[in-house]
Amino acid sequence: MFNWRKPIIYLLLHISGSKIPQNLSLIKKLDKLSLEEKKKYQDEKLKALLFHTYKNVPYYTKVLKEAEVIKDNVVVLDNFKNIPLLTKEIIRREGENLYSKDYKSRKFYENTSGGSTGEPVRFIQDKSYEDWNNATKIYYKLTAGQNIGDRELRFWGSERDLLEGKEKLSIRLRNWLYNRREFNTFKMSEKEMLFYVEKWNKYNPKWIEAYVQSIYEFAKFIEKNNLKIKSPKNGILTSAGTLFPEMKQTVEKVFKCKVYNRYGSREVGGAAFGNKELNISYWNQKIELVNPINNIGKILITNLKNYSMPLIRYEIGDIGVDSITWGNIKSISGREMSIFKTKDGKIIPAEFFIHFIGVVYNNNAISKFQVIQKEYDKILIKTVINNINNFNSNKGKIENAIRKEMGNDCKINWEFVNDIEPLKNGKYLYTICEIK
Repeated sequence: MFNWRKPIIYLLLHISGSKIPQNLSLIKKLDKLSLEEKKKYQDEKLKALLFHTYKNVPYYTKVLKEAEVIKDNVVVLDNFKNIPLLTKEIIRREGENLYSKDYKSRKFYENTSGGSTGEPVRFIQDKSYEDWNNATKIYYKLTAGQNIGDRELRFWGSERDLLEGKEKLSIRLRNWLYNRREFNTFKMSEKEMLFYVEKWNKYNPKWIEAYVQSIYEFAKFIEKNNLKIKSPKNGILTSAGTLFPEMKQTVEKVFKCKVYNRYGSREVGGAAFGNKELNISYWNQKIELVNPINNIGKILITNLKNYSMPLIRYEIGDIGVDSITWGNIKSISGREMSIFKTKDGKIIPAEFFIHFIGVVYNNNAISKFQVIQKEYDKILIKTVINNINNFNSNKGKIENAIRKEMGNDCKINWEFVNDIEPLKNGKYLYTICEIK
C-alpha cells in the first residue's frame, strides 16, 4: 500500500525550515563509517562544543580553563575527564551562568527534567538540538523497519507528555498526519485495558511506543486473561523506565515481536537504542561510565548539539553496565535511587527483586510490589496481593532469597496496600533506596 504521508511530511518539514531530513540523511551516512571514523567525528563535535562553551558560557569559561581542557585557545581532549561532573544541584545554583551568551539567537525554549529523582531541573534547549533529537528518534524507528507514516500507537502515561498535549488541535492534526494513535496509560483499570485490547486490534498498529511499566502491565493482563492481541510486526519501543530482562521476555512473548529499548531523558534527548545492547547515538551524545563496581557505574552524558545550554559530563542519575565495544552500553540497571547497597559496598539492582518477587516466587500471588531500602539492613515491601494463600506459601522463599543478597540480618517488613501509584510523571519504580 502506497504511503502518501511520508512525502507530504517531508515537504512540510522542508517548508518549515526544519533540518530533520538533512540530519537524518547525515546519520544514515555516519552509521556506515568505520569505527575509527565514527570516533573521529565524535571527537570533532566534542571539540567544537567545548570551544564554543569556553568562549560563551560563563560557568564553563573558568571550569574548562582550570581543567586544562583549553590551553592557548586549543581544546585538549586528553584532559576531558578533568572536567568536574555537572550535577542537578549545580544547574539549580548556577542558573543562567550555564546559558550561552548567544542563546536568544538560537530559537531557544525552556524545558524541565522528569523529576523522578526529586525537584525537576529547569534548562533551555534550541531548535537545532530539537531537530537533531527528532532525526535520531526517526532513525531508531527506521533501523527496526518502521517508516514515517506507518501506523503507530503511543502507549503513554505522562500527564505532561500526553494529557496536556492531546487537548491541542495542532497535536491532533500531527497525529493524524503521522498516522499515530495515543492511549493514555497513566492509570489502567481492567475495564480500560479491555477497551485498549479492542481498540488495538481494530487499529492493528505496525509499531508501538510505550512506557516500560505500562506495556509490561498490559502484557501481563493479556497473558493472564488469555486474550488475543495483534502483533505489531515492526516491534515495540519502550522508554521512560528500565527495561529489565524479565519484562522484555514477557512483552516479546505476549506480542510476538521484537522489543527495543530507547534510553534518554528530557535533558539530553535520545541517547541510545537497541534490541540487545544499546547503541549510543554517538553523533549526539558522548556517554561515560564512571566509578564502576563489577562493571556497573554512574552514567555521564555530554550532549553535543545543545549550544544554548551545554550539558558537559552531566550526572543524569542512572546506572549502566559497561560494554566491551565502543559506542555501546550493555544495559541500564536503573536509576541511581533504585540501586540497593550493603554496608560492604555490594550493589543490588532492581532486576534482582523483579526476578525473585515478580517471577520466580510469585505464582500469581502478587500483582504489584515496591521494595524500599530504609537502612542497610532494613527493607519495606509494599505489596498488592492477588492470592493470599499463594503469597503465604512463597513469602519465606522470597525472604530467604533477599537475605542471601542483603545479609542474614536484613529485616524485611511487608505492607499490604490496595494499589501502588506511579510517580507524577507516570513512571513506576520497583525499588527505592532511601540511603544517601
